[in-house]
Amino acid sequence: MSQGGADDDGEAKNCEDGEVNMAAWILGVKTIKIQPYHLPSLGPHDVKVRIKALGICGSDIHYYKTMRCADFVLKNPMVLGHECAGIIEEVGTEVKSLALGDRVALEAGISCQQCNLCKGGLYNLCRGMKFFGSASGPTNGSLANKVVHPANLCFKLPENVSLEEGAMCEPLSVAVHACRRANISLATNVLIMGAGPIGLFTLLASRAFGAPRIVIVDVDDCRLSIAKELGADEIVRVSTSIQDVGEEVLLIQKAMASGIDVSFDCVGYDKTMSTALYATRSGGKVCLIGLAQSEMTVPLTPAAAREVDVIGIFRYRNTWPICIELLRTGKINLKPLITHRFGFSQKELEEGFEASARGGDAIKIMFNL
Repeated sequence: MSQGGADDDGEAKNCEDGEVNMAAWILGVKTIKIQPYHLPSLGPHDVKVRIKALGICGSDIHYYKTMRCADFVLKNPMVLGHECAGIIEEVGTEVKSLALGDRVALEAGISCQQCNLCKGGLYNLCRGMKFFGSASGPTNGSLANKVVHPANLCFKLPENVSLEEGAMCEPLSVAVHACRRANISLATNVLIMGAGPIGLFTLLASRAFGAPRIVIVDVDDCRLSIAKELGADEIVRVSTSIQDVGEEVLLIQKAMASGIDVSFDCVGYDKTMSTALYATRSGGKVCLIGLAQSEMTVPLTPAAAREVDVIGIFRYRNTWPICIELLRTGKINLKPLITHRFGFSQKELEEGFEASARGGDAIKIMFNL
């Protein structure tokens, strides 16, 4: 299966049913437009999905604001979006697991399935990964009327799980993967650095995995109040100054009271990682999720002397069935995280991305197509 794009001559191409397929293309800094998007032919193991719900991710906003995300620089127009769910409209000749009309959540990355990492089960680390809306390919995303995607990466949703919730299986997968990497359990007290969207998803996932006590830290009172409403046991407001780390570590440890077993850095700055390393108990773990800085200067030597393990995550692997089951059983409720909804017109597209870029009270912005 290959990702489609605009033809070289710029001529609009139609879907097989005669409808022009439209998508949100990032053309330059803060320049995003709905334009035609030519889909590839349907392979025998592919399905065609009409996208119905799509959430904006932080990486989408990085491309929108700077035309880059971490070390990935966008040099040509690209369709954005990867948090998505929709309805099956066509199935390939070899697809047996899905049928027309099925509601599905889409896993965003297509690995090569041939390299040693893929063969060893670590497909999320595949260097040949084609990931929706990423300049690393580059690969076009899924903020479009329709996409073609491998059937084995489309997961059928139960009747009681909405398409919006299905779209949020993608960011929830990041949190679930982190919880598995860090071995969160009923015996694990958790510190979360950052109450942004991924921090809040990590809060909900940690609780679902059994964490008995969760403290969450941020610089923003609004985000902290949302975290408290979502079930954080304690919230701690901190500053952005690295000079305040020592004092803030004491405040965080006091809020936890019984010791921090695992810290999740959902931001990824020198200060947040340093705070996590100092605050975590001897023999504990620090899991880096956020990647705000490509390089950091952090106190690894004193952390190593206390046998604090540092682990990282990159996206996720084999998480969609777990996420869907957590939603089906009600162990996680993602609905309160949706703070804004927009349709799929040019005006609403621009409003949605601007609202997400401003931050503030915007947690998860959802497009309903």
